[in-house]
Amino acid sequence: MAILQNKIDFAAIISVTRANINGDPLNGNRPREDYDGYGIFSDVAIKRKLRNRLQDIGERIFVQSDDRSDDGNKSLKDRADSCTEFKAEINKGKKADKDKCAQIACREWFDVRAFGQVFAFKGDDVSIGIRGPVSVQQAISVSPIDIVDMQITKSVNSEAGKDSKASDTMGMKHYVNFGVYIIRGSINCQLAEKTGFTDEDAEKLKKALCTLFENDASSARPEGSCEVCRVYWWKHAEKTPKETSAMIQRSLHITAKTDIPRSFGDYETTVDTTECVPEII
Repeated sequence: MAILQNKIDFAAIISVTRANINGDPLNGNRPREDYDGYGIFSDVAIKRKLRNRLQDIGERIFVQSDDRSDDGNKSLKDRADSCTEFKAEINKGKKADKDKCAQIACREWFDVRAFGQVFAFKGDDVSIGIRGPVSVQQAISVSPIDIVDMQITKSVNSEAGKDSKASDTMGMKHYVNFGVYIIRGSINCQLAEKTGFTDEDAEKLKKALCTLFENDASSARPEGSCEVCRVYWWKHAEKTPKETSAMIQRSLHITAKTDIPRSFGDYETTVDTTECVPEII
């Protein structure tokens, strides 16, 4: 497998209809928004979904959700210790070869060689920081979002007794009525050489991006409420092209055709001509 030799920039346009794509736990789990009313889909949440999709297609993932653990490990330390070769090198303490540890981790887990990882656990005498070649930005909505707050009630008691909450306990549910968000990111060749990120890995990442919301349904995100409408994939001819990521990302324009967009069809999408022509999926 050849190490990535061509820098890649990418963008994904996603639509959200009556769903909470990324709730803020510090704000009653309301959909995230900035002070101007534009919706936010955090980079951490995006990478979580990418990891889940990569895990679904059979890749080994280091940072797994507890409810999706497929190796029986209950913590990141347990997962790191389960790799015999990695554990043996770490046990050398201050004499451990950090570069060798990083190579083992990158070879073992897809998300480590893609996004990087910090290995610093209690009881270990050495910590290792790995910078990954794949960077993902926060996704911001194209237009200000309209958040709907809906009051709900419980229909049954969870527990019996006078201290239990009654069946008419009130609660709140929040969702974005409609919004279009843009995910932007890039893959750096210089860092890919250090982690061993390959062209094949890039294709798998693209597949995960195109199917971001598969196997992701919940009461907050009903099936079909979040959709990847279009993916732009710029694969440059060089490791360090003269067209920067900022220039490439500025070439993508999305404008609303109506005052109140209600679907992806209410937006017009254009791409300026650049030396690197994107693959549009």
